[in-house]
Amino acid sequence: MFLSLKRLALAGAVAFATFGAQAQEVTWRVPTSVPEGSPFYVNFLERFADNVGLLTDGAVEIQPFGAGILVPALQVYDGVKDGIVEAGHSTPSYLVNQDPVNAIFAGFPGGMGPEAYSTWIFEEGGREKLAEIRAEEGLKSLVVGIGSSEIMAHANKPIKSAADLKGLKYRTSGPWAEVMRDYFDAVPTVVPPGEIYTLLERKGVDAIEWGPPSGNLPEGFHEAAPYIVVPGVHQPTFLWEVVVKLETWDALDEALRAKIEAAAELTTLQSLVHFYDQDMKAMETLRASKAEVIELDAAFQKELSDAGRDWIRKTAEAQKAEGKPRMAEILEGYFAYEDRWAEQSGYLIRNEK
Repeated sequence: MFLSLKRLALAGAVAFATFGAQAQEVTWRVPTSVPEGSPFYVNFLERFADNVGLLTDGAVEIQPFGAGILVPALQVYDGVKDGIVEAGHSTPSYLVNQDPVNAIFAGFPGGMGPEAYSTWIFEEGGREKLAEIRAEEGLKSLVVGIGSSEIMAHANKPIKSAADLKGLKYRTSGPWAEVMRDYFDAVPTVVPPGEIYTLLERKGVDAIEWGPPSGNLPEGFHEAAPYIVVPGVHQPTFLWEVVVKLETWDALDEALRAKIEAAAELTTLQSLVHFYDQDMKAMETLRASKAEVIELDAAFQKELSDAGRDWIRKTAEAQKAEGKPRMAEILEGYFAYEDRWAEQSGYLIRNEK
C-alpha cells in the first residue's frame, strides 16, 4: 500500500546511476524513547536499521540505542535538535503538551483506526503535513511505524460504563488523560514505563494502559490485574518517526535520501502487518489466561469516542483563537477523510465475527 512503484523505481534508478561510484558512508546514532527489546524498539527501530542497511548496501548504518542511554527517554527530539545525536526515534505523543497539533499524528481518542489512518498518512497528505511541522523545527521526519490499536486497560476493577470511570485511578497520559479527567471524572496518573507493572500489581492504580496486545503481553499485565478492557478507543492507532536535523539530511546525496525514504516506507508496512499478526496471537494467550476480557458495548464505545473527538475539536479551536489555525486546518482534512472512508469502505471484507 505504501511503497509506490514510482518511489521504488526512483530508488532503483538512482542506485543504478551511482553504481561503481564510491559509496557515501554515514553512521547515525539513533536513541529511542523505549527500552531496548521493547516491541516498538524491535519492530520499528531495529527493522528500520536493517532496511536502511539493505537498501543502501551498507552505506548508511543506523545504530539503535535504548531509552536513557544517550539522551533521556522523553527528550529524543531535543537531543537531535541540540546535536547530541544524529537522529532520534520517538512518537508525536510525547510532544502533545508542547504543541497539541501532535495529537492528530499521535493517534487520539475516537480517531481513525490503523487501516484508514495509514492511508491518510501516505496517500492523502498526512505525512506531508507532519513533515511541514517538523521542518519548522529544523527536522526531517521519516515515518517508520504505524501501530495497531492498543488495549484500553488492564484493570483491578471491571470497566463497563462511564460510571465505572468516576474516581478511577488510571495510569495514562496525553489526550486520553485529559479526556478521562475532564469528561469522566477519572484520576489520571503518569508513571515511567518501568514502574507500571509494580503499580498495577500493588493496586497503586485501578487501571493502566500501555500498548497493543503484543506489547502488553510480555509485560505480564494480565497476571497483575484480573480484567482486560478492549477495544482501544483511547488509542486506535499510533505513529513513530525517525527525525534528523535538516542540515544532516540535506548533506546526504540524492541516492541515499531516496533509499532511506524507501526504507522508512517499507518499515512502516512490515511493522504494521507484524503487529496485526502478533496481536492476534497475543489476544489468544490473553483470552486463555485467568484475566477476564471485557469488550465494551457499542454505546459506551461511542460515548468515549465522542468525548475524544470533542476534546480535540475544542483544543483546535482554542489554538485557532490564539492565532494558530494550523491544527484546525489539518483536523478538518483529517475528519473529512475519515468520513469518506466510513462512507465508501463498506465493500471491504474485514473477517470479523
